[in-house]
Amino acid sequence: MTQDPSEPDPGAVRHAACHCGTVRFTLRLADGLRSVRRCNCSYCRMRGAVAVSANLADIEVLQGREALTLYRFNTGEARHYFCARCGIYTFHQRRSVPHQYGVNVACIEGMSPFDFAEVPVLEGRSHPKDRPDGKSRIAGWLRYRANPEAHGES
Repeated sequence: MTQDPSEPDPGAVRHAACHCGTVRFTLRLADGLRSVRRCNCSYCRMRGAVAVSANLADIEVLQGREALTLYRFNTGEARHYFCARCGIYTFHQRRSVPHQYGVNVACIEGMSPFDFAEVPVLEGRSHPKDRPDGKSRIAGWLRYRANPEAHGES
C-alpha cells in the first residue's frame, strides 16, 4: 500500500478499477481505512473480498458503467456489482447501511487486502436487519502475516 494504514488523508479521492480495467471509478472513503471488514454471509463467504466504506455520492464511475453487472439475492436489498468482462466484484450497496457502498479494497489503486494484518469479519449469517437489536456483530478476525522468505518472489 502506498499509504500507512493510519491514513493521514482519509478524505482523499482514490482511483479504482476492476482487473481488466474496463470498469474505472473514483471514491472517497466514508471513515478512512477504519471501515475495513469482511462478512461471513453466504455470498461474501464465497466472494472473499475485503471491503471499505464509501457513501453513495462519493463513488463516480468514470468508465465501463455498461459493463457493471448487478447481482441480488435473498431480500434483494443489497446490490452487488461486478465487471461482466473479468468478473471482479467492484462494490456493493449495503443492506445494513443503504446510503453506503462496500468497496473491494483490491480494486483501489495502491491497496491490497494483504496490507491489513487483521480484518474483522462481520456476522452476516444473521443480518443486523434481521436481529431484534439491529446491531452488527463481529464473528471473528482474519489475520495475515507475510512470509519474510517469500518477499520479492514472483
